[in-house]
Amino acid sequence: MTLVTGASQGIGRAVALELARRGAVVGVAARNQAKLTEVADEIEGAGGQAAVFAIDIASEDSIKAGAKAVLDRFGKVEVLVNNAGITRDGLMLRMKRTDWDEVLNSNLTGAFLLTQALLSPMLKNRWGRIVNLSSVVGRTGQAGQVNYAASKAGLIGMTRSMARELASRGITVNAVAPGYIETPMTAVLDEKQRIAMLAQIPLGRAGTAEEIAQAVAFLATEAAGYITGHVLDVNGGMFMGA
Repeated sequence: MTLVTGASQGIGRAVALELARRGAVVGVAARNQAKLTEVADEIEGAGGQAAVFAIDIASEDSIKAGAKAVLDRFGKVEVLVNNAGITRDGLMLRMKRTDWDEVLNSNLTGAFLLTQALLSPMLKNRWGRIVNLSSVVGRTGQAGQVNYAASKAGLIGMTRSMARELASRGITVNAVAPGYIETPMTAVLDEKQRIAMLAQIPLGRAGTAEEIAQAVAFLATEAAGYITGHVLDVNGGMFMGA
């Protein structure tokens, strides 16, 4: 069984659809239950299996209740995709503490708490795949996104530390770091910002949510069994790092 957070739209939705297409039973999780139901209906309409779980990744109580609901129904999660995240952009000098806390709580602490809540069955079964969605800005930084960049860089550190802790139990932990992807989150950019962003991308175009989904799906397979603690950059060449 696979659980994808932030599955109501954008990259999370694409990941859920791709994993279902490959035969996984997919649990879709987010706050918006109506949108989740649409995703689940689409999966089932294509012959797949899906289940809806209303989880607010910013709430520890909601995470605990949601994880219990998942385990009560399926007994285990074999593949966990921590995708849910938010932005609260602004220059550091004027950033409110609430904007910092909300982004870190949702993007980093929420992923930690949900993974912790679902980990025991993976450890018992000695097999699992955890994929965390980071971002190119977690690698490079970004003016106006100190909170978001910190949360995404934190996910990379968490990924590598968890990979070291869990490798002996047959559990791999990796991250995918998307670049500029056409999603509802990036749709708020104006044309000037879009042109400036594209100028930084050697391939000269934005990526698609489906391209990120393919990368996540690969890391969830047996074929990726010897890959752990890795950050897979999917960004059109926007960042090329070690």
